[in-house]
Amino acid sequence: MDGTVYLVPYRWWRAARASDRESADGAEGTPYAAAPAASSSAASVGSDLVFDLQRRDDGELNRGVAEGEGGSGRCYALIRGDMWSLAIRWHNEPSSKMENSGTSSLSEDAADDVYPVMLRISAVQGTNVLTVKICTKDNNNENYNTACKLFPVDSEVVYIWDFSGQINFIIMNGWNGMLQDGRHQLENEILLEIQIYASSGSVAHNHESKKDRPTVQNSKMIGSSHGVLFMSNGSLESMDFDVQLSGSSIRSNSTGLTGLDNLGNTCFMNSAIQCLAHTPKLVRYFLGDYSKEINHHNPLGLHGELASAFGQLLRKLWAPENTPIAPHVFKAKLASFAPQFYGFSQHDCQELLAFLLDGLHEDLNRIKNKPYFEIKDASGRPDEEVADEYWSNHFARNDSIIVDLCHGQYRSTLVCPVCNKSSVTFDPFMYLSLPLPSTTVRTMTVTVFSTDGLSRPSSYTVNVPKSGNCKDLVQALSIACSLKHDESLLVAEVFCNQVIRFLEDPSDSLSLIRDGDQLAAYRLSKDPEDLPLIVFMHQSMDEQYFNSSTDKRWKSFGVPLIARLPNASTGSTIVDLFLKLLNPFLIPKESSFDIEQDSSNSINEIAKIDEDSHLLDFERTEEGKYFHDGFQFYLTDENCQAMLSKIEMDDSISLTGYQRKLYVLVCWHEKTMGQYDIDLLNTLTEVYKFGLFAKRPQESVSLYSCLEAFLKEEPLGPEDMWYCPSCKKHQQACKKLDLWRLPEVLIIHLKRFSYSRFINNKLEMFVDFPICDLDLSSYIACKSRGSSVYRLYAVSNHYGNMGGGHYTAYIYHEGERCWYDFDDQHVLPISEDIIKSSAAYVLFYQRVQTSSSDA
Repeated sequence: MDGTVYLVPYRWWRAARASDRESADGAEGTPYAAAPAASSSAASVGSDLVFDLQRRDDGELNRGVAEGEGGSGRCYALIRGDMWSLAIRWHNEPSSKMENSGTSSLSEDAADDVYPVMLRISAVQGTNVLTVKICTKDNNNENYNTACKLFPVDSEVVYIWDFSGQINFIIMNGWNGMLQDGRHQLENEILLEIQIYASSGSVAHNHESKKDRPTVQNSKMIGSSHGVLFMSNGSLESMDFDVQLSGSSIRSNSTGLTGLDNLGNTCFMNSAIQCLAHTPKLVRYFLGDYSKEINHHNPLGLHGELASAFGQLLRKLWAPENTPIAPHVFKAKLASFAPQFYGFSQHDCQELLAFLLDGLHEDLNRIKNKPYFEIKDASGRPDEEVADEYWSNHFARNDSIIVDLCHGQYRSTLVCPVCNKSSVTFDPFMYLSLPLPSTTVRTMTVTVFSTDGLSRPSSYTVNVPKSGNCKDLVQALSIACSLKHDESLLVAEVFCNQVIRFLEDPSDSLSLIRDGDQLAAYRLSKDPEDLPLIVFMHQSMDEQYFNSSTDKRWKSFGVPLIARLPNASTGSTIVDLFLKLLNPFLIPKESSFDIEQDSSNSINEIAKIDEDSHLLDFERTEEGKYFHDGFQFYLTDENCQAMLSKIEMDDSISLTGYQRKLYVLVCWHEKTMGQYDIDLLNTLTEVYKFGLFAKRPQESVSLYSCLEAFLKEEPLGPEDMWYCPSCKKHQQACKKLDLWRLPEVLIIHLKRFSYSRFINNKLEMFVDFPICDLDLSSYIACKSRGSSVYRLYAVSNHYGNMGGGHYTAYIYHEGERCWYDFDDQHVLPISEDIIKSSAAYVLFYQRVQTSSSDA
């Protein structure tokens, strides 16, 4: 008996049941009546369908149905999967059996399809009433519309005879501890999926003859005597699937080619699920009786619910019907184990895969009571002995199908750089995260600003190592702009007319800088270098029109200008320094407007602005002087969020404490704006502008190079210092990894995404990975561990960038002997030639069984 439940027309079930009393369950069904929801809260759910289901101990109702009257409304039966199989077999037999049954209703079956419908059920406390919700967010439009036609509770009563015992079970037990589908559910609300065997035609009693009805094998029905869709009711009983397993091969005709609906940014989940659901030995495990291995008491797991949800989903994916599946229940279970996946935000496929494998392992861990082992030092013992001891200890605490298939072991060696003390450990791994090494150069464009008051800003394009640092960039720029021996370059990143960070650390990686960023470099005097910096930021009055009215506001513009601040500076010093930096932007007199023209009117306009804004003071001490002094200076913060104090000409300017930068906000008068080349001041070229340069060649690297980069010796970072037992202090030790024990299924994660404090970036590098013959024999430190050759069977792909992308999966189907592209609900055959691409993100390899692997 499987755990699937079906809702079928009552007379269709009654006819089949009457034909074979010996095989059919002799118990009478329990009648329930569906009526509009009584509670006001339940009724206020918008377009969702809500109704109450209440038991009817009504003998007259039962007698009326038994006599073929069918009650006063629509009548259905809720049956188990084994009952469904019995009815299907009977209805597909020759019509002679129908004649022997003695009822005309046997030919009145109008079912065209099976519709999975998701219900939200909550028991009304202290009663035998259930509130049922059919929500649009849980079902696609077609299935939701079908459900609305099945349950028109506002127009007529709907009767349901429960032959499965499910409804009574829900009421009596209150679903305590069963199928709690995440935080978005009410405490007593449960998700339940039923398979509805009724079309709108059959509901309306439009009948067709049996000879015109397609058989089960040719129809689009999901259920049959083999490969029934499994219900999410917590049942873990296995079902005989029409799937033949031989070794690692799965011969299933068209099974295993079912897509998954995108529930909203869930392509990352769909890709990971499809890759795991086509892992041959994992498929064979979950199609078998895995329920006996569920660990219901492991506090690190989900009491078997995640494994149950994944197993049921996998069985649906391998059922004969290829209708796309909406994995609502599985997603809710996963969110219960890993709350970061709650909701519908985009996530990293590899991150989900790690949590899913860990959750499945804990739910299926055969170890009920984990023993404690104290880690022993190697003490000069052979590596083989120490490795086996570590592996034995790991296996004594972790024993599941996930460990059997996916866990390997590597050797980690740490060496103290001071005393050469070494430490060797053997740690398990579930997947390998390989870096993508880069040996090519990167083209970068930076705008260089001078502080001599003469040179206009110029943009320089230089080539630097792609894996280089800021020191490489400064050296290349120094050569390009002919930097003098008494000058230094200060590089800054500018965003929204503000400096968001200075690239002062020569060791900062250039990978933190994206192609779309804007960099400015400032030529500063090298002597003395201890002088603080002054950063000028610009604002001007901007007019905005709203509803025929004008609103004047200060708005930032231009690239910040930077110089060194002399000692004992005053407000006058700051004004003179700013005008010097601004001098290269001054428009020649013949192209500027005539200063003499209508000067009296201009002065009156300036005075009016000063009266309105109380921010700008303009005094004309000599002819035209007010144009050059048409600025107001304020001390501000680095984000230019506040005018801290106005700078007067005779004010003494000093920095306090460890302050090494002075930020000044310069407010421009609109007349002054006309004397300077504002377009030039606003111009700042992007680091790399697509279209300005020739298309970059496709950078490529082999998978073996990635593995070598992962295994190479490298010093630990300052945040990962190792405590040396010999030196009695933390040291920046050198670490070396070696593969020691390889798993049956090798999962390789290509680290395309880089995360930092300032930027998230994706590497679009093409990785050339083997498909049929990944040979790791030269990378494994222990040579007596069986075959080291692998064959690719699945790839999780990511297209797009960090901000928004899309995941798909390429999967080799053993039964069809070809590759398929699983793109959410779409499944299409593809050529092996396109498997390798720069979108490959997670690779799934199966060991080639040339010899037995070490357990």
